[in-house]
Amino acid sequence: MPEVHAILSASSSKRWLNCTPSARLEQNFPNESSVYAEEGTAAHALGEYKLRKYLHERVQRPASEFDSEEMDSNTDIYAEFIISTIERIKETCPHPLVMVEERLDYSYLVPQGFGTGDCVIIADGTLYIMDYKNGKGVFVSCDHNPQMMLYALGAYHTYGYLYDIQKVSMTIIQPRLENISTFECSVEELLDWAETFVRPRAKLAFEGKGEQVPGDWCRFCRARTSCKACAEEAMALVKQEFLDLDSGVLVDEQEETDATASYDPDTTAPTFKSPALLSKTDIEQMLPTLNRIESWIEAIFAYVSSEAINHGVSWNGYKVVEGRSKRQFLDTKSVVAAAEKAGYTDIYKTELISLTEFEKLMGKKKFQEILGEYVVKPPGKLALVPDSDPRQGLNIVAHVHDEVIIEAPKGQYTVDEVCKLMSVNPAWCKGLPLAAAGYKGDYYFKD
Repeated sequence: MPEVHAILSASSSKRWLNCTPSARLEQNFPNESSVYAEEGTAAHALGEYKLRKYLHERVQRPASEFDSEEMDSNTDIYAEFIISTIERIKETCPHPLVMVEERLDYSYLVPQGFGTGDCVIIADGTLYIMDYKNGKGVFVSCDHNPQMMLYALGAYHTYGYLYDIQKVSMTIIQPRLENISTFECSVEELLDWAETFVRPRAKLAFEGKGEQVPGDWCRFCRARTSCKACAEEAMALVKQEFLDLDSGVLVDEQEETDATASYDPDTTAPTFKSPALLSKTDIEQMLPTLNRIESWIEAIFAYVSSEAINHGVSWNGYKVVEGRSKRQFLDTKSVVAAAEKAGYTDIYKTELISLTEFEKLMGKKKFQEILGEYVVKPPGKLALVPDSDPRQGLNIVAHVHDEVIIEAPKGQYTVDEVCKLMSVNPAWCKGLPLAAAGYKGDYYFKD
């Protein structure tokens, strides 16, 4: 992998393509890693290992502090999807070009632009771009995804003269959100997007010019704490939609749009409106921005904490304290020796190996034969997600006392599947025996 990051990286392209000054503004802030980024790096390394092993390359399994059954299972999903794709391709193209962790240079289009494609495949006139996402906080769609499209442009620029590529297929594999999203387009569409949209915006972004535009791309922007556009959007929304201004009065009405506007301390502080008091239209308008506001607030707190802890800045009403910690043994070998000397020998726990470990021990075929009947996959909890989520929606149209009425396409869901969902225990009543029964029909009637 490259040791340096491009100013106009593919991974941040959605941000700098929409808010062109952001790339240069971010350079004023340290690019600090996080435990989530480190975990993602470890997962990518493990996924890379599994693909290279399949390709019969000499590789050593990487080890990290993030190793877990979940990571092993998630990277299995990633590797198995790509392997199944390669095997399907081989039915018509025996020797596809397969590249893992390939540097993709698109600097002909974007100044100093490059990225790393997790897996690139070329076969039968199609360029395949595969990307693993380890996150579970944000659903990542592949539909017109600029990162994937820039990767495709880099690959096409390098290999397009060697292969007759007519179509591009891009896939994001995000196992922790059960998301496998694919987007396809023609080479002509890709190249037109590059020249009409990317090239002029990349020039502005590299020069640090253009207008600051807030959007969902602000969430991971390092400059968001000093961004006037981001702050004004967040504060405007809070003041107009969230706050009950009858409970407090602004100091200066002309400052109502100013991000620094304050409230009169002599009055009762404004309170947040109950969601039930907001109209459905207002809520629908707010939903796409909630993550950005949350991210902006988190960034403010992170900045304030850093200034206080690292630079001694005092903030009125707040103080720096030592955080809570857990007790731990300093030297486990000495602990074992001391405990055994005192006559305590029952000091180890044993537990059943995990499902994934059983599968690796037996092999998938034997595992299915011996333990398959004992494996269940409980239905997931109902969740509200954007329309871009590829999962089929459940349309709950009404509640009648203890009944839920669901409208669904014929043949899409069974009564048993819905009953299983209804029988999942909430977190606050684990172990409570729940059961559900139901029926299907063209209209509702009391059973």
